[in-house]
Amino acid sequence: MITEKKKGYTPETRMREMIRDNAMLLPAISRFNIAFGFGDNDIRSVCKENDVDMPTFLCVCNLLTGYEYDLSTVSLESLMGYLKRAHTSFLDVELPKIRHYLIDSLNYSSNELSLLLMRFYDDYVQEVRRHMEHENDVIFSYVSDLLAGHPHDDFKISTYSESHQDTVEKLNELKDIFIYHYKQKDNSRLSGALLDIIICERDMLSHFEVESRLLIPLVEQLEQSLDRTNRMPSRAETDRPDEQPAFSPASLSEREKDIVRCIARGKVNKEIADELCISVHTVATHRRNISAKLDIHTSAGLVIYAIINHLVDISDVTPI
Repeated sequence: MITEKKKGYTPETRMREMIRDNAMLLPAISRFNIAFGFGDNDIRSVCKENDVDMPTFLCVCNLLTGYEYDLSTVSLESLMGYLKRAHTSFLDVELPKIRHYLIDSLNYSSNELSLLLMRFYDDYVQEVRRHMEHENDVIFSYVSDLLAGHPHDDFKISTYSESHQDTVEKLNELKDIFIYHYKQKDNSRLSGALLDIIICERDMLSHFEVESRLLIPLVEQLEQSLDRTNRMPSRAETDRPDEQPAFSPASLSEREKDIVRCIARGKVNKEIADELCISVHTVATHRRNISAKLDIHTSAGLVIYAIINHLVDISDVTPI
């Protein structure tokens, strides 16, 4: 059994125990291209046998289960391979399977509602496809260029992260329409399709969690590293004493500065999302990234940071 819940999975954890602890890791195992039939072997030996980067595998599995994880151990190449296989799984297996089950379960002779529901679903799938193909063709190509030491002057991952909305909401909406409004008896097949939608919804939320909490922070770190390497300081810069504060506002993106200003004014995540026209999920992701960059983990600490670095006037601050 997993005895140290907070610590999570380790190289010595047996794969069998990990699956018993969280069966929802089965898709993740498949997307690391690990063959089933691993018997009673531990994670270390299974990863070695399947040529999988073990630290990346452990980080993803611990994150998805809610355990502690070590971002610094992750290989971006291995993580991108995992995410690409996840895209293939959603687009070629999971979503087509749900469509097949919906068609098989709906009563088309009753009215046009069934056709409208299928059109809703097909439009949703096209939205997911555009999103994931953009990641495959644009975002992952950008990351590969960074890994090769070739940064882009006209693009940063923060641009993508600000518009990176999860595409689960419509799937949840479709499920609710069926459950609360679609009247049809003999629903054994439809209930099976809805169960698949619920599982797919959870799986997709986990997928976006990996992108938001692993991929984007790692790419931001790589961008910053390349920026430092490529920046050639002038003689005056190298001779001048470092007068920058330990945490300069320059270390935050413009969007992150906006988030800090809102926090200092006493706004909660929903209010911040409404003011900046982004999702609550995106606000939460930015707050995690800000805390990681500044090593400040309380709202009160961020208020002090904002005042010291002149992001807000003290008169505008709402007491925490």
